[in-house]
Amino acid sequence: MSEFSRRDILSTAVAAGAVITATAAQSAESPPEPSRAPGVGGADPVPGDVVREAQNPDLLNPPATDSGTLPNLRFSFADAHVRQSSGGWTRQVTARELGVSKSIAGVNMRLNAGGIRELHWHKQAEWSYMLYGTARITAIDPEGRNFVDDVGVGDLWYFPGGVPHSIQGLGPDGCEFLLVFDDGDFDEDSTFLLSDWFKHVPSEVLGKNFGVPATLFGHTPDPRELYIFKAPIPGPLGPDKLMGAEPAPQSFSHHMLAQEPIRTKSGTVRITDSSIFPASKNIAAALVEVEPGGMRELHWHPNTDEWQYYISGQARMGVFAANGQARTFDFLGGDVGYVPFAMGHYIENTGSTALRFLEVFKSSYYADLSLNQWLALTPRDLLKVHLNLDQQFADALRKTKAPIVPA
Repeated sequence: MSEFSRRDILSTAVAAGAVITATAAQSAESPPEPSRAPGVGGADPVPGDVVREAQNPDLLNPPATDSGTLPNLRFSFADAHVRQSSGGWTRQVTARELGVSKSIAGVNMRLNAGGIRELHWHKQAEWSYMLYGTARITAIDPEGRNFVDDVGVGDLWYFPGGVPHSIQGLGPDGCEFLLVFDDGDFDEDSTFLLSDWFKHVPSEVLGKNFGVPATLFGHTPDPRELYIFKAPIPGPLGPDKLMGAEPAPQSFSHHMLAQEPIRTKSGTVRITDSSIFPASKNIAAALVEVEPGGMRELHWHPNTDEWQYYISGQARMGVFAANGQARTFDFLGGDVGYVPFAMGHYIENTGSTALRFLEVFKSSYYADLSLNQWLALTPRDLLKVHLNLDQQFADALRKTKAPIVPA
């Protein structure tokens, strides 16, 4: 069905467990020390969380090129509170957890087979990437046209702010997905729930609205019991989808993995914005895969901040913030990264397996500027007086982008 199969996910989980176990064992034997070289830093007589420090070597012993006081640009879903219910679980990383992330918030959600994220809507637009399994999504547009679709690993959906929708896990094992909202202050508890509204409308008003006796109402479950709740697995999606309903003319889902990627020797990039997925008017994204030793080239984005989700693998990111400021961060699967608007950065695969991550932007379009391409398109004499580098450097520059560069 997809290059990101259940087997991939399980093998990644096993590999991640092995890395953490090995890191813990190594840390127990020789706790990491904040000492990069003789005469720099020193020992840590009272070590703290040595496993965490071993997972973030570029925070404990930053490269000599790091400088200044950039804000934290990393937060792990592993450190986020998990809300559990009968149909699955959910956790979020918002501006409350990652303070710099003012424009985007993320939610990681699991729905068991049959589990339903109840009918709801919210002020923010919702973009999603399917990480595991299959799900059924439903919505209507403002003209009352219906949308129903089944989505699998690597598929996207996008619901504009205010559009009511639902998500349900299908067989055999439900689903897990990433949700992205175009507001860093988004909160799962602030969504408009169907059950919550029914609980706060008088029965006689409900009766008048639906043209039925008021006595039918007053039995709605507590919204805290629904939100994500268990239900029977629905049957196959029929060709008619919903009898008598006019289908929405614009699809709210998209098969990202079906796109032909940009390919280089050391990886691939798939870019999806409103030019390819018209419904997604406020979120653009790239799915990046980097082979071991490869690197997402030095670049920056000229239109907005970058929010990242690391699906699998191991990486380090260096960020240049101008005015002599730069910092380096390390990432594992399940981590969130952030790059403020226009800051130069690179992302390097530091592991032994493929690195997969999402670049997400609050924008209708994707845009990046390559350092290599910029210099290649700059007059040679002008370049030479800036960097004092020889002809070999100038000859190696590329006039076309190579988003993933080899080891």
